[in-house]
Amino acid sequence: MIDPDTRAADWVADAEAAAAEEAEEMPLSLRLSIADALTLGNATCGFMAVYFTTTGILIPHLTGSNETGMARNSAATAVILMLCAAIFDLFDGLVARKLRSSPMGAELDNLSDLISFGLAPAYFVLVYGMVTPGAQQKVSAVAAIVVLLAVVLRLARFSCVTLKDGMFQGMPSPFGALTVVSIVLLELPFIPTLLAIIGVAWLMVSRVEYPKPRGILAVAMLAWIVGAMGMLAAWAFDAPGGQFLLQTGCALQVVMGAVIPLFATARRVNTFRGSRRESREARAAQVP
Repeated sequence: MIDPDTRAADWVADAEAAAAEEAEEMPLSLRLSIADALTLGNATCGFMAVYFTTTGILIPHLTGSNETGMARNSAATAVILMLCAAIFDLFDGLVARKLRSSPMGAELDNLSDLISFGLAPAYFVLVYGMVTPGAQQKVSAVAAIVVLLAVVLRLARFSCVTLKDGMFQGMPSPFGALTVVSIVLLELPFIPTLLAIIGVAWLMVSRVEYPKPRGILAVAMLAWIVGAMGMLAAWAFDAPGGQFLLQTGCALQVVMGAVIPLFATARRVNTFRGSRRESREARAAQVP
């Protein structure tokens, strides 16, 4: 007679051996790392942002069950989800550098960024054009397409162009997405809103350099995102001063998007002038 405990132990041992054998046979490219899990969290947040924009803003507007304009709570939820996606995008790179990333990590990152920072903000712009009084739906659709294509081109270029360490070429897609939705939430007149959105799309595909969020800059970026979530929550729950906080936060986001390229351009000009001055001094030293 076989002891049941012995038989159960044998089954557990066989199961563990089979799992280990299956893991060994699994191609390396199919094994997900911790960084990949964070990247998938990024994609999930982007998809849910589209979901809340549709169910909380667009559908109530089309069915006439909500006031004209953007539903406050759903708009705040959608933007907070984009901010969460930015946090996932920030940490998956940090984790990948500290631990490891699977061979498909870069592809997962690009696909997730396309959802969260391409599709979600572009869809936000599209819905804005449909529900906001005075906006032109067809023109807003064109602006949304411009945002989406700018992110597609930026991510494709990022995959095949080698840049110097510590710098991005063009506005990073998370920063661009948050700037686009900030412009929408500022509730400016339609034409200035449209021009500002197209300007952000141009910055994403431009050659303007932006610093990568590492070290102190990464901590500052994380603090800014958390603060922005607090502003959105205060606005969504109609807290005292919530509207002012939202407008201030959105304005600061837009100002940073415009000022950072100016600093980068000034630094490049100063570097160029310094190189020319050194060259002239070297030539002057060689003259007998």
